[in-house]
Amino acid sequence: MPAPDPLGFLRDALAGAEDAALALLGQERVRLAVTGLSRAGKTVFLTSLVANLLAAGAGLRTLPALEAASGGRLRRARVLPAGVEAVPRFDPQAHLAALAADPPRWPARTEDLSTLALTLELDRRSWFGGFLGARSVTLELLDYPGEWLLDLPMLRQSYAEWSAATLARLRRGSRAAAFAPFLEFVDALPEGAPAEDPLSRRGFALYRDGLRAARDGHGLRLLQPGRFLNPGPRGEAPLMWFFPLPRPGGGGLAELCARRYDAYLADQRAAFFEPFFRRFDRQAVLVDVLAALHQGQEAFDDTAEALAEIAAALRYGGSWLDRLTGQGVRRVALVATKADHVPARQREALAALLEDLTAAPRERALAAGAETGVHALAAIRCTEDDVATLEGRPVGAVRGVLLESGRSAKVYPGEVPMRRPGPEFWRHGRMFEMPAFRPPRLDPHGAAGVPHLGLDTLLAWLIGDLL
Repeated sequence: MPAPDPLGFLRDALAGAEDAALALLGQERVRLAVTGLSRAGKTVFLTSLVANLLAAGAGLRTLPALEAASGGRLRRARVLPAGVEAVPRFDPQAHLAALAADPPRWPARTEDLSTLALTLELDRRSWFGGFLGARSVTLELLDYPGEWLLDLPMLRQSYAEWSAATLARLRRGSRAAAFAPFLEFVDALPEGAPAEDPLSRRGFALYRDGLRAARDGHGLRLLQPGRFLNPGPRGEAPLMWFFPLPRPGGGGLAELCARRYDAYLADQRAAFFEPFFRRFDRQAVLVDVLAALHQGQEAFDDTAEALAEIAAALRYGGSWLDRLTGQGVRRVALVATKADHVPARQREALAALLEDLTAAPRERALAAGAETGVHALAAIRCTEDDVATLEGRPVGAVRGVLLESGRSAKVYPGEVPMRRPGPEFWRHGRMFEMPAFRPPRLDPHGAAGVPHLGLDTLLAWLIGDLL
C-alpha cells in the first residue's frame, strides 16, 4: 500500500495560511469539487454553472436563489485568464458550441483532467464597505473522468486485499458473465506463473474488457481501476499491466502485478489526488439515480456500494489537523441529476430516494464534521412537464425531443420510489423508463445563461454563506 505523503501536513498548513491571508485582503478563495461516477453529468453541470454565473454577474436573474443568498451583492463574474498552468483548462465555450449545434448535442465524455477559476466580485456586507472596495471570491473548479474517482478507495488497500475483494465481486451476479473470459484465464494460471509481459498484458486486456462489458452492458459502476476504463491522454502504460490474482503472494507474475499495482496508485496519488483532489472546501457529489433505477436492482445496489466506498475514502474537515490548517471539505451536497426526466411532483421523491441511497455517505460526512444536503436538479433542462393517460387516468409526464430520433415525445417514466425499492418493485422488471433527450439548442456564447432546474438552490446552499 502506498505510504501517505510525508509533506502533506506542511502543504496543508501553507495552503491554509495563504487562504487566510487572501481573505484578510478581501480576496477569498473557494475550491469546489464536483465529483461523481462516470456519466453522472459533471461536464454538463460545470458548463451550466459557469454560463449561469457569468450571466448572473451581468445582471440577469439566472440564479435567483443564489442572488437571494448573497443579498443581491454580486456585481460581476468573470473567468480568470490562463496563467502558466500545465493542466488543461475546462472549456465551457466548446461545450456550449456542442449545445448550439444543429442538431444540438451533449458535450463529449470527459477524457482528461481540466480546471477553471471564476472571480465573483461582490459589494461588502458592512456599511463602510464602500471605503474598502469590492470583495472578490475566486471559485476554483475541477473536471475529470468519473472513472478515476473509483481509484480513491484503492489507496487504502494492499494489492492482496484489493485482489481478494475484487475477485469475490467478479464471481457474483452479472459480473460473472462479463468477466467470464478473464476468470477462466486467471483460474487456469499455475501457482508461481512467470513474470512475463505477454502473460501480464493478456490478463490486463481480458480484465479491462470485463470492466467495459460490466459498465456498458450491465450499468455497473464499482469498477476498478478507473484508468483501465478511461486512461486519459497518456494512454496505456506498463504500470497498468496488472490484474487481481487468486494467489497474490509469492514471486513471478504475482510479484510483478503487486509492484505495478503500487506504482499505479503512487502515480495516481502524485498526478491526481494530491495536487488536485486533496484540498477542497465544498463538494457536490452527482449521482444519476434514475439511470441506476432503470438498469435494475444489481446496477442500483452497485451504485450505492460505489458511493459508500468513495465516501469512506474522501477527506472531510473534521480532524484536528484539518481544523489547524483550515483544510478539508466542510459542506457536501448529494445531488440527483437529470431531475427534468421526471415530472414536478416526482422530484421530491427523487431527492428522498437519493437521501436513502446515500445514507452511509451522509453518516460518514456528518461524523467527520461536514454539513450535508440532498438536492435534485437538472443542470440543463431539456423537457417540459406534461400530462399523459395511463389506464384511463391522468398521470404526470414529461415532453422532450428524443436524442436518437429527433422527434418530440411525451413520456411517462414510471413512479420513483421514495426509498430503496424492495423485491416487489424489481420483480416487475425494468418498470422505470429512462429515455435520452436532446438538449435545448443554446446560444453558443451562453450570454443569457442556460435553462436549469434547481441549480440556483444548490449553489445557494453550497456557497451562498461565503458570498
